[in-house]
Amino acid sequence: MNASLRSSPNRIESPLDVRVMNLTTAAVVAVIGGVLVLALAAWFARQPFFVFRAIRLEGEVSRNSVATVRANVASRLAGNFFTLNLQDARNAFEAVPWVRQAVVSRVWPNRLVVRLEEHKPVAIWRGDEGNDRLVNSHGEVFEANVGDVDDERLPEFVGDESEAPALLSMYQRLEATLRPLDQYPVRLVLSSRGSWLVELDDASQIDLGRGTEDELIARCERFVRTISAVGVRQQRHWRHADLRHADGYALRFKPVDAGPVAQNNN
Repeated sequence: MNASLRSSPNRIESPLDVRVMNLTTAAVVAVIGGVLVLALAAWFARQPFFVFRAIRLEGEVSRNSVATVRANVASRLAGNFFTLNLQDARNAFEAVPWVRQAVVSRVWPNRLVVRLEEHKPVAIWRGDEGNDRLVNSHGEVFEANVGDVDDERLPEFVGDESEAPALLSMYQRLEATLRPLDQYPVRLVLSSRGSWLVELDDASQIDLGRGTEDELIARCERFVRTISAVGVRQQRHWRHADLRHADGYALRFKPVDAGPVAQNNN
């Protein structure tokens, strides 16, 4: 009887310390490779080729020349195409007088493109102790040389700086409301108690009192509709109108001998 002998192959496993050594070697090689790649990238990024060679300004630069803007920001632009902090660059451009907003973009490989939006002055903000500033078309108070403004008809705003948008909105509505009188507001005051006072181009004043914007405009519209007839009856021009009355308004006229006060009830 023949017997077949079948032998099972023996599986030889590497010792544990050999496997650990192999894994350690692979990890070290990977780390060294990563360090070399980072070092190469850092060296590449520092090459003079990527230093900004040109800054192109777009948008509005009517208040500043290109040379002036560049001179103001040059010392604050640290870095190259790879290392420049765009937020820091934006802050540098927005610190230039008259610049409201800047959008900064990098253009490969060494150019910077900046789109500027300038402030559009619509009013003078009268501050304490002669600290006058300007108000832009968004109702924001900003620092600039008031003497640089050519428009001599800019109105004056007085109040808390946080109320600048409300002052601008009220001014725009008052300007349209008073147009039938051929007069326009030159000074608008909002007191700390919320009371409004308007001074017109002939130095006359309108005391609007307190209330919502719509309520105050409604009072002013009633005043505009009726003041012409009152002036004809008095044969004099008024100098102060008190619109705080619920059923009408009180007038003080420009004096001849002594100025009477007239009450108009609607």
